Amino acid sequence: MFRRRSRVDREFREAQRLGQELFARCGNLPSSDYPPPDLRAPTRQDVSGFMMRWDPPLVVDGEVRACPVCGAYRNWVVFNMRDGSVWLHCALGHEMHEPRLDTAWYNRNSGPVDRFHPTLEDGLRYLGH
Repeated sequence: MFRRRSRVDREFREAQRLGQELFARCGNLPSSDYPPPDLRAPTRQDVSGFMMRWDPPLVVDGEVRACPVCGAYRNWVVFNMRDGSVWLHCALGHEMHEPRLDTAWYNRNSGPVDRFHPTLEDGLRYLGH
C-alpha cells in the first residue's frame, strides 16, 4: 500500500518536472496583448457601471419598492455602479440609491452583458427610458 502511494507521488513529480521543462522551452506563448485590444471586451474597471431593465414590481426585504417622488413601482432601470452601489431609475427619470441591494443581488438577477453604450443617455434610450 505505501509503495503504491510513493510510486504515484514519484510519477506525479516526474510529470510536473516534464511539464515545467516543456513550459520553459516554449517561447511562443501568448503575451499580455493577446487578443488584440480592439477585440477585447471591456472589464468591470473600464466601465462606469452596468444597467438592466426591471419591469415587474421590485420587492426588497418583503416590501414593494416605489419611487418616493412619483410613486411608480414598475419599469425600473437598475444600475450597478463600479463602487458596488445599486441605484434605481424610475420611468419618469427620478434616481435613488437602494442600500439594501448590492452587486451580488445584481449579478444574480441580471443576464449577460449584450451591449456597451458610450453615454448614460444612450443606454437609457436602448432600455426604453
